[in-house]
Amino acid sequence: MDTEQLKKQMKKIKVKNVLNADVEVENNSSLQMIGKGRQGAVFQYSDDICVKVFGNQEDCDREYYALSLGKNTDLFPKVHAKGKLYIAMDFVRGVDLREYLQSQPLTEELSNKLIQMLIVFKEIGYERIDHHKRQIYLQEDGSLKVIDVARTVWRDRVYPYPRKLLNSLGAENKEVFLSHVQALAPELYKEWLHYIQMEELSREIYQVVLNEAPDKEKQKEALKMESNKLLTRDDEKNYVVLLEGLMHKVFKEEWIKTMLARGEDPYKVMEEIDKYWVERELESIGMKEATSIPIKIQKEKKHRFVGFPESASRFGTRIAKKTKYEKKAKSQSKIKDKDFKKEIKVKYNKESGRKIYTGIIKR
Repeated sequence: MDTEQLKKQMKKIKVKNVLNADVEVENNSSLQMIGKGRQGAVFQYSDDICVKVFGNQEDCDREYYALSLGKNTDLFPKVHAKGKLYIAMDFVRGVDLREYLQSQPLTEELSNKLIQMLIVFKEIGYERIDHHKRQIYLQEDGSLKVIDVARTVWRDRVYPYPRKLLNSLGAENKEVFLSHVQALAPELYKEWLHYIQMEELSREIYQVVLNEAPDKEKQKEALKMESNKLLTRDDEKNYVVLLEGLMHKVFKEEWIKTMLARGEDPYKVMEEIDKYWVERELESIGMKEATSIPIKIQKEKKHRFVGFPESASRFGTRIAKKTKYEKKAKSQSKIKDKDFKKEIKVKYNKESGRKIYTGIIKR
């Protein structure tokens, strides 16, 4: 063929890719366009040669590479010339499988040829062992020709069975083809059937996940409502108490770290601090001296101790549970609370930094 004349004609044709649609074509050449698709448009160059013009160079290079892999087989059209955005090849005649099956049955002989086609795909190095029925042509002698093979190579993702071919056949012909595969190649049929079942299972799982989505939203809303019970800032008085406790805890932890870093004994210092705060609290209630004072045990669910011995806690009035001594004394002698006097002593656990209260019950 005259490649120089071909180049001149190609300069007069512009093909533009369109997202999810067939290409747009501007044809100022003398060549007649005979078809177009997502990748490019096909023009009649002569009785035996056509030219496919692409919208981008990558698709053109992919198609040329795929055709070159199959150049030693009779399954693909022969390439005559290649440019940056075009490939000149044999014109494929015959009827495509889509049109053929509209009026003719899918025979076991034709199914055998389709299986052989997939075997050739595998042998020549195609990554996608699959093809759509409209790109498969039946020739007058009964052989097959395949076009538009760009998407069989340079694939990021492929399928383990000819999914596109099977689905393109339609439900009825798909079952017929699979029955032929089962008869002609039983092991191949078992493998394809396995993947088809996995695909169906994937769809079922997707539906389950999709249907659970609203329930998850409801669960989130329910949790949001329930979690409001843990909020504390709306109650101003309680908020102040909680915040004070938090700040005190942090201050105490950091203070102990500071004392230890300075080489001081934090527990000795803590005794002096406790003594100071006891004196201040006694002054605030009108008692000048922090001496050992009898403890009144009020009759409540929990005992509130009022009055502070010399080494008592700096926290002022404190809620405390009955000691085992009180419970034992009360169970044995059933003497009323007012007949008891208790001395409170404070010790420090050096490992935890906590105060340990010990008491002695006297009758």
